[in-house]
Amino acid sequence: MSNNNDKIYLQGPSGCLAIHSHDQLGKKIAMLMENKCLGVHAIDAAQKYGFSRSRFYQIKHAFETEGTEALIDSKRGPKKNYVRTDIVNNQIIRHRFLDPDASAAVISQKMRQVGYQISVRSVERTITELGLQKKTPLLKSSKRTTTDGDSSNQKKDYNMSD
Repeated sequence: MSNNNDKIYLQGPSGCLAIHSHDQLGKKIAMLMENKCLGVHAIDAAQKYGFSRSRFYQIKHAFETEGTEALIDSKRGPKKNYVRTDIVNNQIIRHRFLDPDASAAVISQKMRQVGYQISVRSVERTITELGLQKKTPLLKSSKRTTTDGDSSNQKKDYNMSD
């Protein structure tokens, strides 16, 4: 394997194969190929591609049992929203419609009194995502623009505070 900028070259007896260095799936397959087909030791192959020895054996086992589908990196982090469940969202909507002037802090406090542990920020996110924000009236500007009856028809600014 040689490294040229953003590509890794896997060299074999019949030629070489270019793999992008950010391609995790390609690196895993190339590592397994070097180990199985070219006879490179597991530790050496793992180090070349930036994996530990134990991770090499995890990848090898996953490939042998489930094929290349098991080598694809899955999304990390929580798979579902465990704080703002459907029931909690429905309760937030209910509180918002019962009292449209209630702030997110008040709704959060009411939810905690009933037994739902939810933060003010989570209530704010739910309100924003569902479009339950209060409509604020447009503020009138402090400057008023009018035109005089002169022939130049230029606009003049008048300050309301003067």
